[in-house]
Amino acid sequence: MKSLKSVLQSWQQSNLMLRILIGIIIGAVLAIFLPGVSIISMLGDLFVGALKGIAPILVAVLVASSIATARGGLDGRFRVVILRYMLTTLIAAVLAVFASMLFPTSIALAHVEGVSSSAPGKLSDIFSNIVKGIITNPITAITNANYLSILFWAMIVGLALKSVANETTISNLRQWANTISKVVAWVIQCAPFGILGLVYTTVSQSGLEIFTTYGRLLLILVCCMLTMALIINPLIIAIMLHRNPYPLVFRCLKESAVSAFFTRSSAANIPVNMELCKRMGLDENFYSVCIPLGSIVNMDGAAVTITVMTLATCHTMGIEVTLGSALVLSVIAALAACGASGVAGGSLLLIPMACSLFGISNDIAMQVVGVGFIIGVVQDSVETAINSSSDVMYTAAAEFRERMKRGEKFEL
Repeated sequence: MKSLKSVLQSWQQSNLMLRILIGIIIGAVLAIFLPGVSIISMLGDLFVGALKGIAPILVAVLVASSIATARGGLDGRFRVVILRYMLTTLIAAVLAVFASMLFPTSIALAHVEGVSSSAPGKLSDIFSNIVKGIITNPITAITNANYLSILFWAMIVGLALKSVANETTISNLRQWANTISKVVAWVIQCAPFGILGLVYTTVSQSGLEIFTTYGRLLLILVCCMLTMALIINPLIIAIMLHRNPYPLVFRCLKESAVSAFFTRSSAANIPVNMELCKRMGLDENFYSVCIPLGSIVNMDGAAVTITVMTLATCHTMGIEVTLGSALVLSVIAALAACGASGVAGGSLLLIPMACSLFGISNDIAMQVVGVGFIIGVVQDSVETAINSSSDVMYTAAAEFRERMKRGEKFEL
């Protein structure tokens, strides 16, 4: 018989998407033929509880580590890449806002009845709530999952460490970030069982028609991401380079997006992207920084996910969202997306921070995270493919732009 260690290794090495898909099918079948078994529902509760416990620590450590270890002394190419990363992430969030308003979608959530939650009516109220929510004790913020405050203090601590900490301290912080990411990876390895329980509970309560709602939600998410990949990004690159961008776009989609789709991790796709940059003849000193940076801050798909899921939650709970508050959400979603972890489903863990803008409780927000994992078999794969392939796309475009300024020839 195989040892427990070898069994666990085989489990971790097997395809996570396939395991989640199997969990969805088994959960739905059990709900139809064996309804009312509490121990099966408990699997979903335990999974969501684990996510609720680790998510605030994950955001705090990863953001502080990213800022503390960021490099300085960037030349023009780096500035172009960083600005494009941030610009497209914001555009993706704004696109998701308008898509969500044009096609409002509800999510089937448990225990929504009687929950009192309303969005601020004016922008001044929104900013007042943001300021009040930010300035709170950082330990209390982590305990209460106050993501706005967590993000603020993590940035402050990261900047302070960057100024005064020695290399040993910075190295220890990186190790802590890697440790927390490993814990999250372990939790997500349990996703098939957790999602089995979540699907079981949802189908038991609402029936198989629940997948119609999830299908509509998934369609909005994927359409927004494909619009970014096939229309918005090519348009920006065409403006940068004054030539047809699609040879570069399709090469990046073919050689980067396909692998990212299956790994579902921008961090795991870094070696693939670096090898692609090498084959494209890019400057190694340039892409060796831009590609890892892009895996952190270039998060178009994550911004779409955070925005669409948050606005769907507002629609479900009957919260009226003004255009002004939705655009503020776009900015917050774009910033939050930059803190998404490099593991599968990382953007989902930041939905509660966006939901807190509208006064939505952490319990309700984490139910939305659970829904995200159910549709994540497709959503997270497409999200990662869009994020990771555009890392190469904008890195190459920035270098080609510099070559164009110098009068050098290049091929997309």
